[in-house]
Amino acid sequence: MRNLVINADDLGLTLGVNTGIFDAHDIGIVTSASLFANAPATADAIRRIRSRPSLGVGVHLTLVDGAPTLPPYRIPTLVQEDGRFHDSWKPFIAACLRRRIALNEVERELAAQIDRLRSEGIRLTHLDAHEHVHAYPPLFAIVARLADVFHIPVVRVPYERWSPVWGDEWQRYVARRQALANLALLPLAQYDYRAAAARGIRTPHFTGRVHTAVLNATALQATVRRLRPGTTELMVHPGYVDDALRQMPTRLLSSRAQEVALLCSETTADLLISERVQLVRHDLVPLPMQLTRKFSNAS
Repeated sequence: MRNLVINADDLGLTLGVNTGIFDAHDIGIVTSASLFANAPATADAIRRIRSRPSLGVGVHLTLVDGAPTLPPYRIPTLVQEDGRFHDSWKPFIAACLRRRIALNEVERELAAQIDRLRSEGIRLTHLDAHEHVHAYPPLFAIVARLADVFHIPVVRVPYERWSPVWGDEWQRYVARRQALANLALLPLAQYDYRAAAARGIRTPHFTGRVHTAVLNATALQATVRRLRPGTTELMVHPGYVDDALRQMPTRLLSSRAQEVALLCSETTADLLISERVQLVRHDLVPLPMQLTRKFSNAS
């Protein structure tokens, strides 16, 4: 049996991103989403999640490029003078390596993010992290411990097994660069797998990193056909570009709307049917019935 979790990252980022993710679930094949605890459109996402019980929801843990859930004075080593996190993973991990980040503050803030979403009545299916910062082993140990404490069954290890690159010249160029960055994660991933296993936390196979921002029909088809037995998570970033997104320091703009179309296409549904791939959430709840009927009609 080949199970596939199609997980949309960045839920709560903007209203347009939220709408694209919910469309990719309501009309398409997205089964799961990772929700920011304290992003500009988190409240909108929580309100709309309530009418979508079939969507699995996890926490998109955030330590960079955002605002903390706790007051800044409680986590002084995590924030800058403006009270926000570091702008990206590079200065944050550099600060970790220099031991300028207090790990007890990391645990305090991440626990608050999880608790913020649990307090809304959301049954959390998984944990991952914005910009994959939790792959750094001391941080992963904290995330695995929190998953255990909060009874969350899955943590993402953001390492992708070797995959060929697909697309036009530019897409292949971007994918090759991302493949090299992915390869550098292997030593960290080996530690992370062991840390999760020691606590009984599941770490599904992972894909989607190499083709982030350049996912296309050919790459998606190749990914589905190469799925291994067991459960695989495909990370995607659907969404619609709005003014709020344009003002953010993100390279994922037009690619988000293209992913919505790809994830909602009948050709994609036909592929899953022909490959006998079972869509599931991270808690292994299978594809909702309304989507099953739609796929049957598409075939």
